[in-house]
Amino acid sequence: MIGLGLIGGSVMRAASAAGRATWGATASTTDAEAARAAGFTVEASVDDALRRADEEDALIVLAVPLTALAEVLRSVSAYAPGCRLTDVISVKGAVSEAVRKINPYARYVGGHPMAGTSRSGWSAGSAELFRDAAWVVTTEDDSDQEVWTEVVQLALACGAHVVPASASAHDDAVARISHLPHLLAAVLASVGASGGPLSLALAAGAFGDGTRVAGSRPELVQAMCEGNRAALLDAVDDALGRLGAARGSLASTGGLAATVNAGHLARRELEQHRSGTRHAVKVDLEARDALTNLRDLGNKGGRLTALDGTVAIVQML
Repeated sequence: MIGLGLIGGSVMRAASAAGRATWGATASTTDAEAARAAGFTVEASVDDALRRADEEDALIVLAVPLTALAEVLRSVSAYAPGCRLTDVISVKGAVSEAVRKINPYARYVGGHPMAGTSRSGWSAGSAELFRDAAWVVTTEDDSDQEVWTEVVQLALACGAHVVPASASAHDDAVARISHLPHLLAAVLASVGASGGPLSLALAAGAFGDGTRVAGSRPELVQAMCEGNRAALLDAVDDALGRLGAARGSLASTGGLAATVNAGHLARRELEQHRSGTRHAVKVDLEARDALTNLRDLGNKGGRLTALDGTVAIVQML
């Protein structure tokens, strides 16, 4: 485990709780000391952790900010070039591109657990953070299926369900449901605070819920959002168009029914997706088009919940 903050530390805890041998490294002295104090093995340096990974033929999980990725990948290339590699970084296209550039022969399959809090660091983590959460595993036509299977097994062991998706589809989706919310939360927090002490004194659930992620470390949010620039621009344009329509309607007729009703229906759609009855679809991983089929099921909202030998079990609405 390279990086022992909120996500990396939680992966290490969850994998260890599932009976897996784990060790890690981090550039943060605070996180390293806290992880050691909790009984986890933390190597003296990233290079030492990677040397051990090479010796033990381990799966390397990268949990570092996008801004630190290139340096870490160069270390992987130097000390553990043959190891299987995954990550838990919130942008997939940029990570895939960096891997191809720096480690062109890496056996890499990307990942992104859709879980977190506004806090950061080892102390914010939990072995239960990924329980029942979605964990995207990048699924391309040329994905190394052995590595893909191992990354899926890691996600399932951490308590998540797996959503197979291409890197580009992942980035388009998270721009709308993760990165845009961070941007809107920042705007909402600023608008509220500019109302002065009375506004802040009256702020309750709606404002608190809408601005929760604005409490995240700014440099991490900035790296995440800027790393998905093209997809986020599309999402921002969509949001601005809808806000513009709402403003136009409010100014001309005083009505907001279209905007409010559309949002209400969209929220109900989310709730139905989360609670709807599902049926199992089996995918033979030895079939030639297995990864294509899994990706298609993921695009339709499917969640891979188990591996039964060479068969993947996907739950569909």
